[in-house]
Amino acid sequence: MTKPERLPWIPDGEMTAAQRALAATLGAVAGGAVNGPQSFLIRSPVMAGHLHALIHYLLGESNLPRRLAELAILIQAKLWDQDYEWWAHHHLALRHGIAESVAEDLKAGRRPAEMKPDEAAVYDFCMELCKTHRVSDTTFELTRSLLGEAVLADLTVISGVYVTISMILNVAEATAPENDPLPNP
Repeated sequence: MTKPERLPWIPDGEMTAAQRALAATLGAVAGGAVNGPQSFLIRSPVMAGHLHALIHYLLGESNLPRRLAELAILIQAKLWDQDYEWWAHHHLALRHGIAESVAEDLKAGRRPAEMKPDEAAVYDFCMELCKTHRVSDTTFELTRSLLGEAVLADLTVISGVYVTISMILNVAEATAPENDPLPNP
């Protein structure tokens, strides 16, 4: 049995006007399904609106190809032991071109063996940044030469944003639906 989230969704009648407006926006964007970090974030609707706009940019308009964005998100989900984030993005990563073998290696905590050169650059950049809180000149130059400076900037930001989302989900104790494959048994 799944433990309930610490901060469940606020019933409509108990929301402030700002919370209702944000809920309507999130519901419209999510096709009527509001879940994941939203039940936590709705408590601060102005901040949540800004974060939502940034995520919308990163996943839909940024210089970072969606395939690489989803890889960066899966890396953060694994590093932060965040099952909900993995559950929400695993199928998107596959749909946008990440090979199942790459996802399986990530899930197992291994450096994926069959990455494309740009995927390897993203993996090495994200792992080094998250584990050492820095990026070496070698990793920086390789990533910049393969992806370009605009993509490098967006990769750094998406990594930070999904660390934040992982933190939110971990604090909220959000769980993925039962009976789905998760990375952190």
